[in-house]
Amino acid sequence: QVQLAESGGGLVQAGGSLRLSCAASGRTFSTIPAGWFRQAPGKEREFVAVMSWSGGSTFYADSVKGRFTISRDNAKSTVYLQMNSLNVEDTAVYYCAADPEGSWQDGSAYAFWGPGTQVTVAP
Repeated sequence: QVQLAESGGGLVQAGGSLRLSCAASGRTFSTIPAGWFRQAPGKEREFVAVMSWSGGSTFYADSVKGRFTISRDNAKSTVYLQMNSLNVEDTAVYYCAADPEGSWQDGSAYAFWGPGTQVTVAP
């Protein structure tokens, strides 16, 4: 089992930045891929970014490439999402997820989820 807890969400003006954190506990987090998804009001959950256990492989949704950066500190069992140049379309609840079996960009492949953190971008 892996328990995940996101933090760092909040209200930010368009063009601003936020850094989300996801702290993990439980089984060895450093051996499993972890990523971020988001769900905006009235929309389906969508993939944002994912990183391999070693940090050697990363994948991003086209909508966030060049603006968001995923990273992890396995010594702290934490994965981060640095979000720059935020726009109103980035408003959503952001979820951390870990240990996918199957496609890393498919939310249904993930076994463990955090409760989410709200990010609101004001125009």
